[in-house]
Amino acid sequence: MSVATTEGTYTFAKQFSSYKDFYIQHKGLIFSKLGIGTFNKEPYKEENYVFEYMAGVKEAILNGINLIDTASNYRYGQSETEIGIALKELFTEGKVKREELILCSKAGFIPLSYPFPKNPYIWIEENIIETGLALREDIELDQHCMTPDFLEWSCRESLKRVGIDSFDIFYLHNPEMQLLRLGEEQFYLEIEKIFEHFENLVKEGLFRSYGVAVWNGFIAKELENINLERLVQIAQKVGGDKHHFHYIQTPFNMAKTDIYTMPTQSVKGEKCTLLQAAHRLGIGVLSSSSLLQMNLFHKSFSAETGAVLDDSMQLKSDIQLALQFVRSTPGIISSLFGSKVPVHIRHNCEISTIKSVHQSKYNLLYRL
Repeated sequence: MSVATTEGTYTFAKQFSSYKDFYIQHKGLIFSKLGIGTFNKEPYKEENYVFEYMAGVKEAILNGINLIDTASNYRYGQSETEIGIALKELFTEGKVKREELILCSKAGFIPLSYPFPKNPYIWIEENIIETGLALREDIELDQHCMTPDFLEWSCRESLKRVGIDSFDIFYLHNPEMQLLRLGEEQFYLEIEKIFEHFENLVKEGLFRSYGVAVWNGFIAKELENINLERLVQIAQKVGGDKHHFHYIQTPFNMAKTDIYTMPTQSVKGEKCTLLQAAHRLGIGVLSSSSLLQMNLFHKSFSAETGAVLDDSMQLKSDIQLALQFVRSTPGIISSLFGSKVPVHIRHNCEISTIKSVHQSKYNLLYRL
């Protein structure tokens, strides 16, 4: 099984020794504090298939980013395919090794296929239902499915597209979509089946560890909220103390700060924020949507915000300030941003030339 290793990720980070606190260790791996994501909204639009992520992925790696994140449904598998092409080129050229990179994907949404099928309902019937991966009633809103067989199939297809034999992290994608339909107790029973299956897939070598990636699942109102402590208890039940449920992924940015500020979780009966819960339970947090799909920048940030995040006045844009904000947040391993343009990626990585903001100063941002 070829996966990221301690030695490999450490060797990668050493190449960028001039970077200031840009790398962090978790579960024996060295993560870059920024990761590259490959999500693009409104997948039905033809313009989403005119561009490609290959140049962007290569540029990110060459500029010190070793965390690459995708999902089976992003642009109907096209994002995974393009990551695979980029990685193959870099491996062949000897510019990076597989064990230096932390590669992640997700399953839960029905990926369909590229080019987009003329009739997606027929595609679902032929590829999901008739093949026995799921029943019709397992599919929510014609787009989400989380039967163990479907998730395994999705993972294997993703591995083929990326061109590797194992992911480092594999996520159950937005399971909160099924919570209201199933009801709380049935939902967690389904999670138990999935985690048990995932533990077996770890043993088989399809991925090194697994996690849960959400949008609002950990910060939603009570009826739609997923309890992280309960997920950990399920993982311990099916996998013992050495279970492989190691990560969660959740949005966090300057406009969406709930995981740091709102007590939406509880551990041992005590209310706490998601980041506090994850720390107490030993779960690593990776954040997504660092730039909120560029919706953070309808107006400039205040001078006070800039002074807190960059008192040395070295950063050049509000985008860099937004990335400095997430990169400095205590309790987050790495923060994802989406970009496909090499010059933008180089610009974003320039924040590595300055130190992250100390927590005592960082907390001042919440008083502005």
